[in-house]
Amino acid sequence: MGYLLLEGGAEFGGRMSEPDLRAIELAGGFDSPICIFPAAAAPDNNHKRAGRYGVRWFESLGAKRVFVVDVTDSASANDKFPVASIQTSRLIYLLGGFPRHLAETLENSACWRAMLKAYEQGAVIAGSSAGAMVLCEHYYDPYEKKLLRGLNLIPNACVLPHHNNFGKSWPKQLIQELPDTTLIGIDEQTGMINDRDGMWSIHGAGNVTLYRMGKTVVYMQGESLSL
Repeated sequence: MGYLLLEGGAEFGGRMSEPDLRAIELAGGFDSPICIFPAAAAPDNNHKRAGRYGVRWFESLGAKRVFVVDVTDSASANDKFPVASIQTSRLIYLLGGFPRHLAETLENSACWRAMLKAYEQGAVIAGSSAGAMVLCEHYYDPYEKKLLRGLNLIPNACVLPHHNNFGKSWPKQLIQELPDTTLIGIDEQTGMINDRDGMWSIHGAGNVTLYRMGKTVVYMQGESLSL
């Protein structure tokens, strides 16, 4: 089985180099293929620009084989060309943007099956903001103000990105709606990766805040937590 990297947003700059370099290491190093998945940015037609930013960022970190797959919706998520590229990638990075669009693009798609196959073979699946949200069993769509079912790669969890910004206003509502679920507040420029025997290590500029069983616990850079 591979690894998961959850990031709180404001990717591709600053202290995000810390979790992303760790992800590259776990993926096999700078020669390993890295796939940027831009679908979450498609609703406002920002997917091409965001994809280019992703390529430039990972290349600036030293990665040599970074590419973007042309997937913007559920139809293109079932095209054979991106599927083949995803399946052989060692790091698959889901961009931020519109979480519901991303979840509906991936749900029951050939691309999602390819990601799971790569993950089972040791690849890293990473997501920032919306990309991290949809990997959990639940996610909150701030545009429609609805709680929705995610892809459930991380059961009994719900990521609250941008937690040091607008995301910190979500827990009060979501604790009521998901009383038995672990809420994971991740600050911008911060990531958490499950790289230590089932433990998640914290990297980057900010903190990770867990809300569960009526308690709130804050974890700082360099610390580890268990879900």
